[in-house]
Amino acid sequence: MFKPPATRRGYTLIEVLIVVTILGIAGALVMPSLGQTHVLRVQAAVRTIISDITYAQSDALAFQTGRAMLFDVDSNSYRLLEVNGLTLDPVNDTLYQPTGPNQQYIVAFDDPRYGGAVIQNVDFDGTASLIFDEIGGPVVAPGSNELASGGSLEVAGPNSLWRINVAAFSGKVTVEQLDAP
Repeated sequence: MFKPPATRRGYTLIEVLIVVTILGIAGALVMPSLGQTHVLRVQAAVRTIISDITYAQSDALAFQTGRAMLFDVDSNSYRLLEVNGLTLDPVNDTLYQPTGPNQQYIVAFDDPRYGGAVIQNVDFDGTASLIFDEIGGPVVAPGSNELASGGSLEVAGPNSLWRINVAAFSGKVTVEQLDAP
C-alpha cells in the first residue's frame, strides 16, 4: 500500500502576514489612548479636590464645627483643617487621615498618580483658604458669620486646565474645563 508523505502542520506566510497586520492596526488604535493617561490623571486630581471640598462641607455640618481647606500653591498641596478659633493653625488643627503623611489630611499633587497636576490661581475672598461654618456654608474667615462671596481655583496639567468654582452661600461646587495653557 502506498502511504502519502506526512504533511507538516503550520501557518502559511499569508496567514502570518494577516495576523501581523491585524495586530499592527490594533496597536495603532490603542497607542493614542495610552498617550492620554496624563489627562486622566489630572482629572483624578480635580475629582480629588472636589470630593475633599464636599467632604469638608459635610464634615462641618455633621460635627457642627468649622472646617477649612488650606491650599498651598508653592508646595502644590492642600490640607483639611478643623477651625478652632479665629485663625487657621495648620500645625495643630490638620484633620486626621490614616493614609496621609504623618497621618494628617494633606494631599500633595507631586505624586505621580496625579500626572503633573498643578494647583494655581486660588482665590476664596482674597485668600488661599476655603472655610465652612458649622452648617456647611462658606464664610470669609474662621469664626466669622459673614458669608463668603464664593471663589475658585485652577488645576493645570500638561494638556488641560480646569477651574473648580465654589458658590457663595450654598458652597455648591462646579467644574469647567478651560483652554489648555
